[in-house]
Amino acid sequence: MYINKAIVYGNLTRDPEMRALPSGQQVASFSLATNRVWKDKSGVKQESVDYHNIVLFSKLAELAAQYLKKGSGVFIEGRMQTRSWDDATGKKYRMEIVADTMQFGPRSTGGAPSSAPTSPKGASAPQEAPEALATIEYPEEDINPDDIPF
Repeated sequence: MYINKAIVYGNLTRDPEMRALPSGQQVASFSLATNRVWKDKSGVKQESVDYHNIVLFSKLAELAAQYLKKGSGVFIEGRMQTRSWDDATGKKYRMEIVADTMQFGPRSTGGAPSSAPTSPKGASAPQEAPEALATIEYPEEDINPDDIPF
């Protein structure tokens, strides 16, 4: 048994580009940036960015073109695929993720919380004061591992 599964979460580097196949099937493509942050041996924070080519078909393509734009966060699950073609300079290759599923990331609404209700005209509804969250107060004495019953 072989497994070809890609799971990525990142931000779009450009707006989705919509096309149609000769059969009429819709195809959307965009690039997705993912980053990794770590500390090197000397403790200095390092960061690297990887770019992934994403391809969506049919309804997923239409949803991406309608709701996603440059900078949007999105979670993609799909399979890796390598395309090749001949160019004037030689053979070209492109690694892509062909999406099976897509989930939108949180939306930014100009500083308002993403869960804030909006009126039909798009203006934010008045905000109520947030309720105080119940917190757990832990004892200040140290816990002895020998006192744990399991």
